[in-house]
Amino acid sequence: MAQFVDRRLNPRDKSLGNRQRFLRRIRSEVKRAVDKAVAERSIADVGKGGSVSIPSDGIDEPQFHLSRDSGEREFVLPGNKEFVAGDSIDKPKGKGGGGGAGRDPGAAGRGEDPFSFALTEAEFLDILFEDLELPDLVKTSLKDAKAKEFRRAGYSSDGTTPNLAVLRTMRVSMGRRLALRRPSASEVEKLEQELEALRANSTVAMAERQRIVHLAREIERLKRRQRAIPFLDPIDVRYSRFSPVLVPRAKAVMFCLMDVSASMGEREKELAKRFFILLHLFLKRKYERVEIVFIRHTDEAAEVDEQEFFYGRETGGTVVSSALKAMMAVREARYPTGDWNVYCAQASDGDNSGSDSRECVALLSQALLPLVQYYAYIEIADEDAPLDRSGKELWRAYAGLKEVAPGFAMARVAHRADIYPVFRKLFAKQPSKGAAS
Repeated sequence: MAQFVDRRLNPRDKSLGNRQRFLRRIRSEVKRAVDKAVAERSIADVGKGGSVSIPSDGIDEPQFHLSRDSGEREFVLPGNKEFVAGDSIDKPKGKGGGGGAGRDPGAAGRGEDPFSFALTEAEFLDILFEDLELPDLVKTSLKDAKAKEFRRAGYSSDGTTPNLAVLRTMRVSMGRRLALRRPSASEVEKLEQELEALRANSTVAMAERQRIVHLAREIERLKRRQRAIPFLDPIDVRYSRFSPVLVPRAKAVMFCLMDVSASMGEREKELAKRFFILLHLFLKRKYERVEIVFIRHTDEAAEVDEQEFFYGRETGGTVVSSALKAMMAVREARYPTGDWNVYCAQASDGDNSGSDSRECVALLSQALLPLVQYYAYIEIADEDAPLDRSGKELWRAYAGLKEVAPGFAMARVAHRADIYPVFRKLFAKQPSKGAAS
């Protein structure tokens, strides 16, 4: 992560502590606005940038000033015709200012609109996922496996043409020309125009002839100096330098399992898709070497592409174990656990037969959970069902896995507004294991 050092002096009426508290407060307001936007947007627009608004209260940076609310003062304002020194004035009732919220549209007075600004897609996603991560990304077996990456390490005076740093080269060139006082083209052009004007005059006095000779010599001197101090010298050229850095090799694969059976209505499928879209954006934005495998299932499961996963119309019966078996087959064929970190996210409405739910538990406990880094199960609850109530068949079957598998997590959602808080809870950045408690 880049580190910035602000060496600017604090203004006379401000302090560094106040400035930092102000920046933290505004950043939290922006984060809250982004979180709210995610819950209100349609599926297609979840990860797009755009305009967000924060309350106008408190957007000004704090500063010290003399209090006007305490102490005793006696003064008469210019133009006063009603009061004399010593008169008491009652404190006005009510408070002025404030925003327009809750104000009668026809009432007098002015308010302030919320402070709105535009975020690019990259800025929006950075704020949305800034404190999230995949748990235990580097497995124990992979910590000793290093891969060489080249990272920026300043500039050098030698290198290859593709790494030429044009801006830095021109900056060094300008500094050298200023230090050596190289004549500028405009300076020479100005003298040449004066010389041309004097030569065009038919009646030239003695003083003017001397000026013509002086200008010709000066122009020749400046041009010689220009030739002696080139605009761009080989010593000015700079190249971007990259140094090799050994980093842990951390390849990861995320399996996305979604129930699309007949019991999953449009509301349930819409909530499941919102969760997986957030997960897809999160992985693509935060990680470079994470592959995503999409599996849809009814009574049969199949690996599909991204388009089919989110927009397919297939439906049918429910056999959840078919998705787990499909995941096992794909993992064994393409993702050996010795080289890959394996993750899984499963979304379902919880409807399943008791015998198949028991088979799912057996598959997870014996074959999958020992191999995966993290497994998250999301159940789409009924819209009017309390989330603290016990879930459906699959939820009750999975409940025992939480106690025996530390990498297993469960959550329930019933409304669109539940998706992002649950997502943050499942993928919140964990404190370092070596950190003091």
